[in-house]
Amino acid sequence: MSSIIIVILVTLGTLFILLSAIGLVRMPDTYLRISVNTKAATLGVGLVLVGTAVFFNDLSTTSRALVIILFVFLTAPVSAHLIGRASYFMGVKLWKNSVMDDLQGKYQKHSYVLKSKTDDTPQDNIDHTKDEGHTREDENVK
Repeated sequence: MSSIIIVILVTLGTLFILLSAIGLVRMPDTYLRISVNTKAATLGVGLVLVGTAVFFNDLSTTSRALVIILFVFLTAPVSAHLIGRASYFMGVKLWKNSVMDDLQGKYQKHSYVLKSKTDDTPQDNIDHTKDEGHTREDENVK
């Protein structure tokens, strides 16, 4: 009975990791790639580690697997958020068919401050509808 559970867990985990890899190749922009990779890979790694914990059926291995799962579940969303935020600051464009940019007019180019409302100084806001991207070299010129 436990071998069936192990096969199901590891197979599902491997399937989620495969879907994550396919999504990484198929998604049209950086932000969607970050999203699909974080969600699917995290779940896939978690399922594979639960399968290994069931397979070894040892307190030491199970506790290590659970700590690794906890670490991955805590760090993957944070790192995905930081990569997405850095991409947005650097001017990486959204997909051309994106319906809405929730952050348009809220990120300041030079102070890197995120406002909760659209700012009244549009010249200082990051605008992804234009072709100009913001780089660190721009700050050195000013």
